[in-house]
Amino acid sequence: MRTSTTARGLTVLIALLTGAALLLMPTASQATQTAQAARVRGWAPAGTAKLHPGVQAYTKGAQCTTNFVFTDAARRVYLGYAAHCAGLGEATDTNGCNTRSHPLGTPVRFAEEATVATSGTTVGRGRLAYSSWLAMSKEPAGPHACAANDLALVRVVPADARKVNPSVPIWGGPVGLSTKGAAQATQVYSYGQSSLRPTTVLSPKIGASLGSTNGGWGWDVYTVTPGIPGDSGSGFLDADGRAVGTLSTVAIAPLAGSNGLGDLARELRYAQRHSGIAGLRLVPGTEPFSSLL
Repeated sequence: MRTSTTARGLTVLIALLTGAALLLMPTASQATQTAQAARVRGWAPAGTAKLHPGVQAYTKGAQCTTNFVFTDAARRVYLGYAAHCAGLGEATDTNGCNTRSHPLGTPVRFAEEATVATSGTTVGRGRLAYSSWLAMSKEPAGPHACAANDLALVRVVPADARKVNPSVPIWGGPVGLSTKGAAQATQVYSYGQSSLRPTTVLSPKIGASLGSTNGGWGWDVYTVTPGIPGDSGSGFLDADGRAVGTLSTVAIAPLAGSNGLGDLARELRYAQRHSGIAGLRLVPGTEPFSSLL
């Protein structure tokens, strides 16, 4: 995870984290309907899918967490993570326009339950198919994008595509793409799987948006527990369960432990223009969104 000194909005946290509005849990009929929808769409059932948002991704030894599922006009399947996960710079290198990265085609291993002591269980494989950092190194997009546009796509190998479900663990969704971001003092939800944690108990995260950054290309958030290295790339949902951002940085001031996100709507539009992947789009989850753990 990259480091940043950008964070604000200390006054919004207490009220937000203690006074959230809760959504209703899905009914049994809703659960049956979403399972049926998964089968119709060709996705693996959410309860048994090995590949989904939140699995660990290893690139040349560097571990990150995947965010959302994407597909294209040819029905190829991609898992997203942070572009800096395939970067060759130091942890403090936050400018995607001038930091070198591994080339497209670099192998990526998907895993679960990996820790610092074990490599975990391999659940699938893919290859780097798009990196905003590689794209911006050829065609810089301006200082705000260089600082916050941090999305990469890993194409799942065809043999593993049948293992994929697009639903976010615990929370469900995404129900779609957030085009307005996460306004200050609204809730956000995430799921990270850093190998630095010995358990996934702390993987689900709930928190607060601290407002926009980098000219609308990013958002600062604070979650309990905060994202740490290894959670990089994790997807964030807004209060309505829409995909809003991807975890990019950890801040050290003025609020230690807050995180910086890339705005997914802008990141995806940039990818649609510069990836060469026709028909690239976010895939909604098959499971309904719920803010209840």
